[in-house]
Amino acid sequence: MTRPSWPLRIAAGAGLLFLHVPLALIGLYAFTTEDRTYAFPPPGLTTRWFAVAFARQDLWAALWLSVRVALGATAIALVLGTLLAFGMTRTRFKGQNAVTLLTILPIALPGIVTGLALLVSLRRLGVTPGIATIIIGHATFCIVTIYNNVAARLRRLSISQLEASADLGARPAQTFRYVLLPHLATALLAGGLLSFALSFDEVIVTTFTAGPQQTLPIWLYGELFKPRQRPVTNVAALIVMAVTFLPILLAQRLTLGTDDPSGAGKGG
Repeated sequence: MTRPSWPLRIAAGAGLLFLHVPLALIGLYAFTTEDRTYAFPPPGLTTRWFAVAFARQDLWAALWLSVRVALGATAIALVLGTLLAFGMTRTRFKGQNAVTLLTILPIALPGIVTGLALLVSLRRLGVTPGIATIIIGHATFCIVTIYNNVAARLRRLSISQLEASADLGARPAQTFRYVLLPHLATALLAGGLLSFALSFDEVIVTTFTAGPQQTLPIWLYGELFKPRQRPVTNVAALIVMAVTFLPILLAQRLTLGTDDPSGAGKGG
């Protein structure tokens, strides 16, 4: 395997620094003793802002709402995305490419376009924005992650395995449980984790569909304009990063483990 050249390594390192230095600064200023400015280096370090943040009931309420919304959007996406993947991979029909494009469009479009479209639709239908509308809004783009994962896995599953199960006398429910579900399990889990992460830190679509409700990212955005609460907002940002990073890391490990052609990523 050819080693990358030094200019390529330097360019890759510069790109990583550009992406991650701001995140590191958020972590640093969550421990600063200064509560108003972003002096660098910080005049001192403390952990007291974590106690201040964890004592705020409005932060916990926003966090719990974000978790509920992410779980609801993920559940809807798992059902609809899986059904859509089955329909698109097991049949062939005219206009299939157009349907595929329409499926991935909500995640490809800017969030402000999706949010505005949802807001107009909700007003046309006379629906009052609330938790349900946030979940519906998030499900529109979470479906894409489930669809992509399940569709990719189904394309690698030979139909002969399902036919062999039927030939051996298995009922459809048994074929699903013992043949299809084990094959799709990691794809569903990886897609679900990605959907949860996407929903948990979503801001733009939430702004248009939330009404008076405040998820943690919306709460965080509002707190940015309160000068004496800047370290608290950094603590909340660390929570968002942690809750988002862990599902993405697990989803990546699941994906790499099942896509390893040598089988090295699989247990047993």
